[in-house]
Amino acid sequence: MQKLFFSLILIVVNLAVFAQRKTENVIIVTLDGMRWQEVFKGLDPVLASDSSFVRDRDDLKRDFGAATPEESRKKIFTFFWNTIAKQGQLHGNRTLNSTVDNANRYWFSYPGYNEIFTGYPDTAVNSNDKIWNKNINVLEFLNNQAGMKGKVAAFTTWDVFPYILNRQRSGLYVNADADSFNFNTPTLKMLNDMQYLAPRPIGVRPDLITYMAAREYLKAYKPKVLYISFDETDDFAHGGLYDQYLKAAHAEDAMIGDLWNIIQSMPEYKDKTTLIVTTDHGRGDKVKGNWRHHGERIEDAHEIWIAAIGPDMKPLGEVSNGPGLFQQQIAATIAQLLGFQFTANHPVAAPIPSIYKK
Repeated sequence: MQKLFFSLILIVVNLAVFAQRKTENVIIVTLDGMRWQEVFKGLDPVLASDSSFVRDRDDLKRDFGAATPEESRKKIFTFFWNTIAKQGQLHGNRTLNSTVDNANRYWFSYPGYNEIFTGYPDTAVNSNDKIWNKNINVLEFLNNQAGMKGKVAAFTTWDVFPYILNRQRSGLYVNADADSFNFNTPTLKMLNDMQYLAPRPIGVRPDLITYMAAREYLKAYKPKVLYISFDETDDFAHGGLYDQYLKAAHAEDAMIGDLWNIIQSMPEYKDKTTLIVTTDHGRGDKVKGNWRHHGERIEDAHEIWIAAIGPDMKPLGEVSNGPGLFQQQIAATIAQLLGFQFTANHPVAAPIPSIYKK
C-alpha cells in the first residue's frame, strides 16, 4: 500500500512538471565533425599558421583571430556566444571540466547519428554504408504520437540520412542531398532549381540550400519537430582545408542565428521552441594532422559538445564542472521536451536533466 502511495505521488509530480512545460516545438541542428576546440577556444593558432592547411594565413587570422580565445570563438560562432551563452547552455568545454562524449565506440558519422536519434550506441551500426537502420529513432517515435503525424521533418546535406532515419519504414519526411523540393510555394520551387544548378564543391548540395529549404518549409508548413543536418565542416576538415572548415562553421552559425530570429518572429514558435545543436563526432587534436580525421583510432575523436536554448531550461551559459554527458542522452531529451517518454525496440539512455529543468 505504501509503495502504491509513493508511486501515485511520483506520477502526480511528473504530471505537474509536464503541465508547466512551455516547449511545443523542437529543432535539432548538427554540424558534422565540428570539433569542440574551435567552439570553445576559437582559432587554433598552430593550424592557422600551417600553410599546408591554410591558403591565406593573414586573411584567416584577420577574420577569426583575436587576443583571447573568448574573442576568437565569438568571431567564429557569433550566435552561439552572443545568444546561446546568455540564454541557454553550452556543454563540452573540456578545459572547464565539462565533457560530452560519444557512447558508441566508432567515432564517425552513421554510428554518431544513430546514437543521437535512437539513444542507443548499437555496436552493429559500424559503417557509413547505405543500410536501412533497424533501430527506432526518436523522430519516428514522435511522428507516431497523437497530434504529431506529418509534423516531423528532416533536411540534410548528406545522402545517407534516408537510411539512418529509415525513411522507408518510419514514413518520415527526409529530404537529403539531391531530393527534389516538391512543394507548391514559389520559394521552394526556386530552391529546387538552384540545387541542381549550384556547384557542389563537396560532392553534395551546399549546406546553404539545405538550410534555405528547411527554413522555407518551416515557414510554410510549421512542423513541430525539424532536423537540419550540415555537412561542409566535416568535408573541408577531411580535405585539410582549415580555413574553409572555419568559414563553413561561421556560415552555419549564422544560419542557426537566422533560424532563431525567424522562430522568435512567428507566434507558433516564439518562446515555445527549444533548439538543440550538436555534432556527430569529434576530431583529432594532439598529433599534427590528426585534426583532419576521426574514428576509433584517433584518440580524441569521441569528444563532442552540445548547445541548447529554449523556454524550459536554466540559462547556465558555458557550463563548467558539469556532469559528464553522452550523445546517447539526446534522443530521450528531445522526446521529454515535448512531453513524451521515448521508448523503442532497444535500450534508450536517460535524458539530460539540465536541458529540461527550470
